[in-house]
Amino acid sequence: MIIKPKVKGFICVNAHPLGCQKALEAQILQAENAKFSGPKTALIIGCSSGYGLASRVALAFGSGTDTLGVHFDREPSKTKTASAGWYNNQHLEKLARKQGLAAHSINIDAFQDEAKSSVIELIKKTIKTVDLVIYSVAAPRRFIASEDKIYSSVLKPIGEGFQSKTINTDKGIISNIELEAASQDEIDATVKVMGGEDWQQWMVALKDADVLSETCKTVAYTYRGDEITKPIYGEATIGRAKEDLDRASSEINTLLSGPGSPSSTSKIGAENQRAYIGVLKALVTQSSAAIPVMPLYISLLYKVMKQQGVHESCFEQIVRMLSTGLYGDSCKRDSVGRLRVDEFELADDIQQEVKSRWNKITNENLQELSDFEGYRREFLQLFGFHIEGVDYEADIASTAPYTPEKTQPGGIR
Repeated sequence: MIIKPKVKGFICVNAHPLGCQKALEAQILQAENAKFSGPKTALIIGCSSGYGLASRVALAFGSGTDTLGVHFDREPSKTKTASAGWYNNQHLEKLARKQGLAAHSINIDAFQDEAKSSVIELIKKTIKTVDLVIYSVAAPRRFIASEDKIYSSVLKPIGEGFQSKTINTDKGIISNIELEAASQDEIDATVKVMGGEDWQQWMVALKDADVLSETCKTVAYTYRGDEITKPIYGEATIGRAKEDLDRASSEINTLLSGPGSPSSTSKIGAENQRAYIGVLKALVTQSSAAIPVMPLYISLLYKVMKQQGVHESCFEQIVRMLSTGLYGDSCKRDSVGRLRVDEFELADDIQQEVKSRWNKITNENLQELSDFEGYRREFLQLFGFHIEGVDYEADIASTAPYTPEKTQPGGIR
């Protein structure tokens, strides 16, 4: 088949197999040029794309880490492509194994108990213990089997409605958006889906199964933002969910640092902190593309940061956080111990210029004031399109360059 991008709103519903391969190989080359001393083994929960995939690439090819990945992706059929994460992890594992590294995945819903038990089984069969657990799950809904209930997240402000600018990423047209305030039920559901509960449940399950090393660390990723994004992010439903990560981090520290339970009230100091929140800058990811305001904000931010020479890619952010924060001592920490690699985005001069352009931007000056074309290019690259060196007119099988491997129950590969 000839595979062209099929964009519907803020998502691309297909992916290009060879494009995903080329994009991954470019990240691997970056990793090989950014060597750092990291853990021997790592579990990445949510490694389809974005920060989770970048973490797995950086660890495997930058630090020689054996990795296990959890992702939830559509496999290819004769008539439809897989989702990008399936191609990404197939190719990563093939190349990692060529270098003598352990690399295995489970294609499964990370929220489910079956995922946790399957991962624990895989750890025991392969790497035995885990030195680092990365939690990078982004999903619109969560099914909790014990309640027989599906919780759905919403992207709404809290307290009062919100009006702002947004951009149609498919058509490149700026318009106004108006969102009503979230109800308490919607806030609670969003926290259930995007908060720290599942991260904490993973760590409890792994600890109880005795598959965490004595020095195991864990990190969950988040975003904080500034004035423009606060109404729809920091002070909105998703922000409330991200605040719950701080609660989970504190309780996981108690779990990992002593014999007590997650509900223990013992104080955990910075000297023995083992659960972290990594605060990253705004970048093009499948998650950020879904949030109103963010695509336009990111387009402006990219332009300003590139002009100032301080722009970092998703991969560069992850390498800096891992090498200077989790496995170094030069990463900035805020007052509650979060690892901060978003300082360039939040610098006063950067934010002032972005705000100035935000107030001026129109459809007529979009290309002049923003890097919307760069945003759209990176968005398509998440799905293997717009990659240099790929012939998008070539006839290719949806399974190329791989055929789905036979999996054990639970999607273990």
